[in-house]
Amino acid sequence: MSSLPSRNESFEKNHIDDKDRPVKDDIRLLGRMLGDTLREQEGEPTFDLVESIRQTAIRFRREQDPKARHELDMILNQLSNKATVSVVRAFSHFSQLSNIAEDLHHNRRRRSHLRAGSPPQAGSVALALDRVLSSGADGAALTGFFAKAVVSPVLTAHPTEVQRRSLLDCQLTIAHLLNERGRMQLTPDELRNNEEGLRSAIQILWQTRMLRPERLSVYDEIKNGLAYYRYTFLTEVPRLYAEIEDLLERRMGAAPLIPPFLRIGSWIGADRDGNPFVTDEVMLHAAERQSALALDYYMGEVHQIGRRLSLTERLVGVDDELAELAEASPDRAPSRADEPYRRALIGIYARLAATSQELGHVIRQRRPVGPAEPYAESMAFVHDLDIVIRSLKHHKSDLLARGDLRHLRRAAEVFGFHLAPLDMRQHSNVHEQVVAELFERGAHRKGYAGLTEAERLPWLLTEVSSPRPLRSPYLDYSELVQSELRILQAATEIQRRFGRAALPNYIISKTDGVSDVLEVALLLKETGLLQTGETPRLHVNIVPLFETIADLRGCGLVMDELFSLPYYRKLLDSRDNVQEVMLGYSDSNKDGGFLAANWELYKAETELTKIFAKHKVELRLFHGRGGTVGRGGGPSYQAILAQPPGSVNGQIRITEQGEVIGSKYADPEIGRRNLETLVAATVEATLLSHDPLGERAEDYYHVMEVLACDALTAYRNLVYETPGFERYFQESTPIREIAGLNIGSRPPSRKQSDLIEDLRAIPWVFSWSVNRAMIPGWYGFGTAVEAFVQREGKGGKGLELLREMHRTWPFMQTLLSNMDMVLAKTDMGIASRYAELVSDIGLRKEIFGRIQKEWDCSLKWLFAVTGRTELLQDNPTLARSIRNRTPYIDPLNHLQVELLRRYRSGDTADAVTRAIQLTINGVAAGLRNSG
Repeated sequence: MSSLPSRNESFEKNHIDDKDRPVKDDIRLLGRMLGDTLREQEGEPTFDLVESIRQTAIRFRREQDPKARHELDMILNQLSNKATVSVVRAFSHFSQLSNIAEDLHHNRRRRSHLRAGSPPQAGSVALALDRVLSSGADGAALTGFFAKAVVSPVLTAHPTEVQRRSLLDCQLTIAHLLNERGRMQLTPDELRNNEEGLRSAIQILWQTRMLRPERLSVYDEIKNGLAYYRYTFLTEVPRLYAEIEDLLERRMGAAPLIPPFLRIGSWIGADRDGNPFVTDEVMLHAAERQSALALDYYMGEVHQIGRRLSLTERLVGVDDELAELAEASPDRAPSRADEPYRRALIGIYARLAATSQELGHVIRQRRPVGPAEPYAESMAFVHDLDIVIRSLKHHKSDLLARGDLRHLRRAAEVFGFHLAPLDMRQHSNVHEQVVAELFERGAHRKGYAGLTEAERLPWLLTEVSSPRPLRSPYLDYSELVQSELRILQAATEIQRRFGRAALPNYIISKTDGVSDVLEVALLLKETGLLQTGETPRLHVNIVPLFETIADLRGCGLVMDELFSLPYYRKLLDSRDNVQEVMLGYSDSNKDGGFLAANWELYKAETELTKIFAKHKVELRLFHGRGGTVGRGGGPSYQAILAQPPGSVNGQIRITEQGEVIGSKYADPEIGRRNLETLVAATVEATLLSHDPLGERAEDYYHVMEVLACDALTAYRNLVYETPGFERYFQESTPIREIAGLNIGSRPPSRKQSDLIEDLRAIPWVFSWSVNRAMIPGWYGFGTAVEAFVQREGKGGKGLELLREMHRTWPFMQTLLSNMDMVLAKTDMGIASRYAELVSDIGLRKEIFGRIQKEWDCSLKWLFAVTGRTELLQDNPTLARSIRNRTPYIDPLNHLQVELLRRYRSGDTADAVTRAIQLTINGVAAGLRNSG
């Protein structure tokens, strides 16, 4: 490594840029307050101990000094279990407070940029619109885009969100108080009150339990997911729509009302792939809680707006429609007889209350003044709001028609009475078992599971198109069949109560053939979600999910064959000829490694685009991305722009998973910015040309094929073909201990096994992130590039070609940028300490030696291709963020190694177990995209 630039050079600069001084000041302020709390609650010796560990860990990181390592070991070995818990909690909270300051600084910088009237930034809708219009496109192109666009982040309950909601609420309070100090000129008394509030919140943090005593249930996950609608989505989504409409008005000279293209989806409570705790009752509960939250929000907003709209008809006119709406209100109070807007809104409130009661919800807002007819659908509510808005505009009250009333109208249009569209998901193997039993019991046709793919299709097509049900009410079925059919019956009930939009999608995990799609079609028919006949109708989208490397390679053939079936095309006609396809980033990465998985995904999208064009079917891609680069994560803006030409086409759905949900959407301002980025990228990817390759495309694709093949070989050789690798993984990571952390309802493995093949991708990546090796995000790259350069000769031809690809190809730029981020978060020094937990010394040396060698090689070739000399050289914001966090994350890793050593040596005291789980919690929360 001596010939390479230090990975820490960009992290350890002594000077502080003026623009970064506020975040440093905030971190120092919060750190000082936490330090004071630590002294007060635990005593001066504990504070001194924490500071000693922090300083020694920093020396170890900077210098890889054996003396610092020895000192660190001495300190940690002598810690009592009780002291260890206090130290772990201190560093975990330091790390979280640093994150709060970072987020606030991000908002502060953006507001400063806007106040200064600076040009729009990358990732903003303003810049996206400017780029589109300057490219020669006109307003009609933008209007057409929004007319058909679908942009949908989808929340999932994947178990890497380690924070409790109680702590998250407390952190939001701290963020609010810290923000208050920076945005307002506080008087001395106000400043003292603010500081007291901060100290109180930090004291609550310290005195609040960090770990859940029990594993999360699906009901808990539903409740936690709904919190983000309260924090951000219900208020910020309408604001973003208004911002986009205002931008379009300023640029196009008109004020278009854009359709509701941006929606927040959810899997929470309906994703039963591998989760036996998701039942029909759970899914119905999810839909009910979502609906109750939406109506509760609308009622609160209508009441507040009604309180303000005290306009008297003696001073302002009203439209006839508004007068009729006021007259229909149950409000007969003489004091409001001349206030038609207020009476109309009181009537709307009464109708919302009646709707809520009819849907089975408990009214948490104030009771209505009288009875009213419930709304039949949410658009009737929107219609009434439009009457109020039109009347205000017609009678010189335009400003009143904007603001909260405008936002409420948009919220009602976007979220309806269901709040969020739920996606059902189940594994194709389960469908196969259910269908086989239905054939055997209902049609007396045995052996379905043993049929070839070609033999299955006639069976399925016959039954899918037949009006006769395959299921008989007079026969007994296995619990599996009954539970699956109950789920689908619950789906029918959800659509009946809350509308078709409440549950529009059914995702099939591990799709590898046409029969997987037709099996779901058959089950939908059996429960009324598919209606047969001359013009059959589907009431949900059937979404195949292609996950492994082999499945990605075969997805084009599967869709080609599916679209060749006339009956399926009829079903697609009932879904507006749109077919959604989901691509799995996590399993493909675990299967083939970072580089190969990304290239196979790119090729799959390219092939799907061709197949869909051939059959004249509209493609909507659903990207199953995780929080880490190893699971498809990374900056969304660059990721969308790096998609193959034609694959976005105005429609995209993306999963938001684990702790990424909290970091992106807990803060309203950051949440709106992240949503705006998705919209901006989709606009640019659709309306601007992103095919800079031209004649070079074939050359670039050939190079990537070669690189992917070599990277795949290197990765699989390590992970799947090295004897003892499973043991190394089990002992050098906290995978077993992660299973005991109560962070999700779903089991970590598909079945009881130590095989990596059976482990879910989420805990696989999570484990490597916590031990800081992070091999899913980079392993194989160095070997592949080195082999390519050597094959291309010593004249530098191969390296120059790779540099050209990086300069001109968004895919290559994003690939290396994401790897750059992962390598910046890795720490081979810390990873080596985890490797020491492997009891077989020979195995430890062999495998860690290979990992270290590949890391060195990957770093060398990353710098060679990009021309950089430091990690994150072109991303100073992230470099600063990591630099601020690592002094608090590194000690947690060192503590965790010591705790794992104690635990695995037989010290199973509750304090040790709890401290291990606290370190996992703290490291994951500090890294922010660990799973």
